[in-house]
Amino acid sequence: MKIITLIENSSERRVSAELEVEHGLSFWIETRGGDVWLSDAGQSGAAWRNAERLGLDLGRVKALALSHGHYDHTGGAVEFGTRFRDATIYYQRGALAKLTHGERYIGSDAALGRLANAREIVGEATLGEGVSLFAGARGRRLWPRGNGALSVERAPGVVAPDDFAHEEYLVVEEEGRRVLFSGCAHNGILNVLDRFAELYGGAPDVVIGGFHLLRKEGYASEDLAAIAETARELKKTPSVYYTGHCTGETPAAILREIMGDQCRMCRVGATIEV
Repeated sequence: MKIITLIENSSERRVSAELEVEHGLSFWIETRGGDVWLSDAGQSGAAWRNAERLGLDLGRVKALALSHGHYDHTGGAVEFGTRFRDATIYYQRGALAKLTHGERYIGSDAALGRLANAREIVGEATLGEGVSLFAGARGRRLWPRGNGALSVERAPGVVAPDDFAHEEYLVVEEEGRRVLFSGCAHNGILNVLDRFAELYGGAPDVVIGGFHLLRKEGYASEDLAAIAETARELKKTPSVYYTGHCTGETPAAILREIMGDQCRMCRVGATIEV
């Protein structure tokens, strides 16, 4: 399996200066059998322009899975779905709700729900041989504190803290190895792994995505302690982790210090071979 980072937001981790970066996430996933899948769509069309610069044919994509309803993961989906009508776009129920950070809208383009090739699902779904989606990470082990500023409108004028029921996770299995794409892991990467174990048994071989540990206002001692504890818990697993985006530079440094080569960074344009 070959996985290429199409978009990520750390310019120092880009393979070529010709490739764009933005606050977002998107991955190209190509199996040895030649099937192609996408995880997330970035916040604009930058991921698709990068794919073309890398010589990747987006017309081969069978489906695009959107990890949750935030703009930095869904913003490129309408363009993709309009251009490539044979590919299905999957999102979890609630991903098109009004999602906010304080007063700022951070949700998806409403046009996504009007695409003929977009499909809302609830819970688990099988996309193809060895390719599936799951949801329902309900635990609260080391739940990211940054979620506290994020809200969802449950009904007109009724706003509540976002519980991220709209978050889903993509699993691609080939030749006995399983790769989990975690998006931002707003539900907490440990809780996502717990849910994976419930459904699939054991742990994935590789985990790819952000861990939502970034704190733009700085890190309190309790934040640093939680990051270190998360790293120690992840180190106990047999998985290899590739992270970036909403993990943040300071948390990533702590993860790498504790986990060593078990924690690696995503780079725009870089290839992961599984």
